[in-house]
Amino acid sequence: FLGTALGGVQTGAGGRVLSARALKLVYYLREDGPTAAESRRWLESFQQDIPLELAALNFTSIQVTYFTSLSRQQEFEGNTKSVIPLFSITYFLTITFSVVSCLRRSCVRNNVWLACCGVISSGLAVLSSFGLMLFCGVPFVVTVANAPFLILGVGVDDMFIMIASWEQSSRKKEKSDVKSRLAETYAEAALSVTITTLTDVLAFFIGTWTAFPSVRSFCLYTGTAFVFCYLYTMTFFGAVIVLNHKNEQENRHWLTCMPVRVDEDQAEKSCLYNACCIGSCSRQPSQPESEHPMSIFFRKYYGPFFTNKWIKLLVVLLYGAYLGGSIYGCTQMKEGIDLRNLASDDSYVIPYYDDDDKYFSAYGPRVMVVITESVDYWNETVRLGIENCTQNLESISYVDKNLSESWLRVYTRLAKRGLINISNKTLFINNLPTLLKIVPSFEWDIDKTQDEIEASRFFIQTVNVTSAVDEKNLLNQLRETAKQCSVPLMVYHPAFIYYDQYLVIVQNTIQNVVVAAGAMLVVSLLLIPNPLCCLWVTFAIASVIVGVAGFMTFWYVNLDSISMINLVICIGFSVDFSAHISYAFVTSGESSANKRAIEALSLLGYPVLQGAVSTILGVVVLAAAKAYIFRTFFKIMFLVILFGALHGLVFIPVFLTFF
Repeated sequence: FLGTALGGVQTGAGGRVLSARALKLVYYLREDGPTAAESRRWLESFQQDIPLELAALNFTSIQVTYFTSLSRQQEFEGNTKSVIPLFSITYFLTITFSVVSCLRRSCVRNNVWLACCGVISSGLAVLSSFGLMLFCGVPFVVTVANAPFLILGVGVDDMFIMIASWEQSSRKKEKSDVKSRLAETYAEAALSVTITTLTDVLAFFIGTWTAFPSVRSFCLYTGTAFVFCYLYTMTFFGAVIVLNHKNEQENRHWLTCMPVRVDEDQAEKSCLYNACCIGSCSRQPSQPESEHPMSIFFRKYYGPFFTNKWIKLLVVLLYGAYLGGSIYGCTQMKEGIDLRNLASDDSYVIPYYDDDDKYFSAYGPRVMVVITESVDYWNETVRLGIENCTQNLESISYVDKNLSESWLRVYTRLAKRGLINISNKTLFINNLPTLLKIVPSFEWDIDKTQDEIEASRFFIQTVNVTSAVDEKNLLNQLRETAKQCSVPLMVYHPAFIYYDQYLVIVQNTIQNVVVAAGAMLVVSLLLIPNPLCCLWVTFAIASVIVGVAGFMTFWYVNLDSISMINLVICIGFSVDFSAHISYAFVTSGESSANKRAIEALSLLGYPVLQGAVSTILGVVVLAAAKAYIFRTFFKIMFLVILFGALHGLVFIPVFLTFF
């Protein structure tokens, strides 16, 4: 059968090959026994030398692409190294944003060190988590390389919530000493941060129940990092806040830590000097920091705007359009992963996959059917049973029965012609060399010892396998047919490891989403003292998940093990922004629902916005990654944060005012 060796074929009368556009050459190496190491060295040498050889040959009319059994794994692992340079860019962007967000006009009350320590706290969480997991022997897979980007954004989000609560406590006159202010800060911020951390951690640890090892590893690493991030925020960062406050109390410069005084000499200095060293061009000593301009914006303009009855109606219509688009996107969702996506964009395997699709896509995988145990091949009843099994497999719609290859069929035909005798065990075993002289390649299909055939195999050719649905149906039908056979059969092809995910991907995704959403509801009921508010948080979870699942279809992201990881993340992150706003709404002492919504937005609107921007900054560099895995992570995280912030800052505040 030349269908898998010749591509772009033109045939004449009688099926005679006239021309072919492509030729596939396959070299088989032994991967068992003492020759396995030598085979690997040959492959590594081939991968190293072939680009140089092709460059030296300088073909003009021939294009050569190549692929080895090591290529896919090496490219997959190489993706991790390709993203390492992006870490430094991410940390630079996040530190810059945090510092700019925490800048104040006073050189004493500048929160630059708070911003830097908040980022350091996230970095410590990543180091602690990775160190613990590696010490415990949890495999480090390529998807885990996404975790530092994620943790950085979340840690900075928690930092902004803590700083906002600390500054809010300074405006309460009864909370004047450090202990009272820190207690007030933890009372306001810690519960909110605890809810979001607990829901995130639960989402990740629920994700470890999946059947995919790569997803389990990612969820273990990231869930543990969230725990450390929470611990460092509650301890290390709280201590940094107090130290920073002591620095302010002593009127020390934020950078030099030297006392800042106003005397007659300083009053004579230039405006620039006073701005840098005193913090004001007015030559007056630093005054206590007033309410942040963004908090004033949310209280005076943003909140009243969205609590207007006509704007509320517009928001409801906007939500209806969002939900409709999301549901439509969910109905168009596709399953499956393109194997090109496991390699980086500039990999040598991409042209190979392109050529394979272009010239050899008419035929699907050539499936190996293995008789896994020793059976009495010389017994005619056993041979008939094997033949029936083969015919049942060939009757599957995806199999072309004319292209099967079976050593036992050829051997049986030779016996029927009277060329050999296979009526008993001795004759059957002793006459095998005759078969191997006629078809030498059958030697690889028979695992023969001195006087036994331990196992054997034959091949069937699949056709018309063009989509993930076809691949899933093919695998199901092959396995079901093999299971009903009278002899122990196993069907195998290297691509089946990818087909297998289609059998469980939808089931696993729905299971994780439903269980996690239920867990989020329980956590919300325990920690937010208002059942109605908990229902709104649960509603936000479901709404964001539907939105992300629907809109990722519009962004050409299929449902596969990689996007499933991100949907697990989505469960936890969809809680964060809505929980902050909902909790502030419930604990507000204002008389009307509109006023409570405005107060919640004035207190936490800016920190939520900062958290959303910082998380997006944490992952935005992944949009420039050469690997599909990281670009997919960015796409889904962007949708999660965008829709989460939209719910927290627009939909939930408006919907809460209706009840």
